[in-house]
Amino acid sequence: MDLDVFVATHQGEWNRLDALARKRRLSGEEADELVTLYQRATGHLAKVQAAAPDPTLVSRLTALVSRGRAAVTGTRSSGWRDVARYYTVSFPAALYRSRRWWLPIAVVSLVATAVIAWWVANHPEVRNSLASPEMLRQMTRPGGEYEAYYSDRPASSFAAQVWTNNAMVAVKCLLFGIALGIPVIFVMWSNVLNLGAGIGLMASAGRLDVFLGLLIPHGLLELTAVFVAGGLGMRLGWTVIDPGPRTRTTALAEQGRSIIGMAIGMATVLAVSGILEAFVTPSGLPTWARISIGVVAETAFLLYALVLGKKAAADGETGDLDAADRPDLQPVAA
Repeated sequence: MDLDVFVATHQGEWNRLDALARKRRLSGEEADELVTLYQRATGHLAKVQAAAPDPTLVSRLTALVSRGRAAVTGTRSSGWRDVARYYTVSFPAALYRSRRWWLPIAVVSLVATAVIAWWVANHPEVRNSLASPEMLRQMTRPGGEYEAYYSDRPASSFAAQVWTNNAMVAVKCLLFGIALGIPVIFVMWSNVLNLGAGIGLMASAGRLDVFLGLLIPHGLLELTAVFVAGGLGMRLGWTVIDPGPRTRTTALAEQGRSIIGMAIGMATVLAVSGILEAFVTPSGLPTWARISIGVVAETAFLLYALVLGKKAAADGETGDLDAADRPDLQPVAA
């Protein structure tokens, strides 16, 4: 095979393929020509590799074929548009579609918290089993541990610490779902116990209003994020038990991809909660103003999840990867 003759014979086709592959818009005739030239170029590359593998020519044709393939099949690049679509479509849709898991968990957790708080506040023997009377006084007195927790460190470092701690709780809930969701129950119960005990202790000291004034500004959004993470973990655990009309591998893959996407969104929600906890909760704003900020943040999240999410879900969004990014699956019998 004479490479010089081969190059001279097909040089025009290669140049034309390169020109078409670089054009942004093609007419119908040009698109057909592009496909034809791309197919010819792949044949030329295979012929050169088999008969006369000249490194320079092979490299040139490989680059040309790659460029032609990208033009024929289309390319997809991630960017700010994908980020915007995630936060306006994918994430709220996933929140809405999983609402049957995290809303009941929220209700059960809040009821259990209220029961524990009442129990601690009205039974001295329960309080004494938690700590000594002197330690309890140190915790609940004005300027004590419950109040100092929000103001004894620089706000920026405290926000980072709060976000890290809450993110770890959320990650545990998400990851523990693979173990049938059973560990998630213990994580949620631990959270309920700590919150209920704190409310009960401050109520017993006659300072419940102070505690709620410190908790509500950030706690509504923070607790909701934890409830969502717990619901997702339980949903993943149930997928292991009952994958539905899919293979278990397929169901877990779909649910796992959705959870990974949800983790990004939940990290953002927890970051907002951490900022509120670090800068609003210990601020000098009146209690009503701090509580109002917390209520507004929680209301905005619920509208985001249940209204915007409902619209996205109605349009067919699932929170999974785009169809172009998901692997093709062979249909299976139900």
